[in-house]
Amino acid sequence: MSLLSAKLKQLILLGLASLLVACASIPAGVEPSPNDPWEPFNRSVFEFNEGLDAYLLKPVVAGYRFVLPEFVREGIYNFFSNYNDIYTALNNLLQGKPDYAASDLMRVVVNTTFGLGGLIDMATPGGLEKHKEDWGQTFGVWGVPSGPYVVLPFFGPSSVRDTFGTVADLESDYLFKYVKNIGVRNSVTGLRVVNTRNTYYEAGDLLDGAAIDKYSFMRDAYIQRREYQIHEGREDEGPLMPVYENGYE
Repeated sequence: MSLLSAKLKQLILLGLASLLVACASIPAGVEPSPNDPWEPFNRSVFEFNEGLDAYLLKPVVAGYRFVLPEFVREGIYNFFSNYNDIYTALNNLLQGKPDYAASDLMRVVVNTTFGLGGLIDMATPGGLEKHKEDWGQTFGVWGVPSGPYVVLPFFGPSSVRDTFGTVADLESDYLFKYVKNIGVRNSVTGLRVVNTRNTYYEAGDLLDGAAIDKYSFMRDAYIQRREYQIHEGREDEGPLMPVYENGYE
């Protein structure tokens, strides 16, 4: 490990350790949420993530957007989206939705075969709907309760159930877990992080400029959207909030 990497790791660990002894206060006038019993600690983690985003990730993404033309960025997005469809198909199958799972696998076949390895999304214009499922949603469909809201360092909004889901996602992710070449694996992981942050680049700016408590807004939006994602398709459950539409899908 290089000296720079060791120093960076020490700084990250120091920042995380500080979260254990410092909890942010709840702003005056903000009602505590029954879904968020650990709010002071969660706010501390949220502030850590916001600082990491502002001083590291967002500048990197700004450079990414400056250097790479939009069609290249869209190709990168499509490639990882196509890869994620494999795991969406698996989770749809585990949730008892074989029709969705078959459609997801067909998307992979179409985009990989006719879309230059997934760089071009040929499936959506062809009528194959895009889905997004993960292990947290699968656990929810299986009846595992959400548990309290929690903000994870680096990963952001979550819940106790979705924390275990994130671990399962990472453990089953071939590119993250099973690529043997460390340099390739780290480079791909870094590109995925930048690609994901780029997708929400302008949405983050809108939230920063709004006169709202950003923490409360993101928490409530996350909880409502996860409930909608888990109960989608049930006749007794209507959508709790509109689904976020991103420009690449």
